[in-house]
Amino acid sequence: MLEAYYQTEFIEAGSDEAGRGCYAGPVFAAAVILPVDFYHPLLNDSKQVLPEDRMLLREVILTRAITCAVARVESEEIDRINILQASYLAMHLAIEQLDPIPQLLLIDGNRFRPYRNIPHHCMIKGDGRYASIAAASILAKTYRDEYMRQLHEEYPMYGWGNNKGYGTLEHRIAIEKHGLCKYHRKSYNILPNQIELEWE
Repeated sequence: MLEAYYQTEFIEAGSDEAGRGCYAGPVFAAAVILPVDFYHPLLNDSKQVLPEDRMLLREVILTRAITCAVARVESEEIDRINILQASYLAMHLAIEQLDPIPQLLLIDGNRFRPYRNIPHHCMIKGDGRYASIAAASILAKTYRDEYMRQLHEEYPMYGWGNNKGYGTLEHRIAIEKHGLCKYHRKSYNILPNQIELEWE
């Protein structure tokens, strides 16, 4: 079972990102402050939750969180500053919207760029340990998936409605056939080498 809080002396927020490993689209992040007594039996790391349950949880989190926020950093900015810095930036943009301001940050993963003067703890697999990080993972994942379905309407050939921009076989074949579009992360070096092999 997830732990409700890391501590109760300070106001703590959990933060997580979604889409870091994708070939296309923005990286999203969310930050969430939950009530001390928050509990939901389905809440877990978003990767461990069924898609329909994620949407149910999103509504519960939006309704019951003390405060929460979602932010994104676009693919052009990812290419400019790199995905690690873009992930930090997305989390900072989400944290900055919280009211009240948290006094402690719980960050999923093993690295983070400090936000202002707020202390933080990096938690490896934190989205499976603490409710606030799990809630942030649900928000970041559902909002990003929703956004990628919108981009799918503009570029249906890449299958983003299904693969959400990840490097699936479907997506890689589409890149080989159609090339890259404006939403692809050009710094990821994802153009297929197979094109050259055809001439050998």
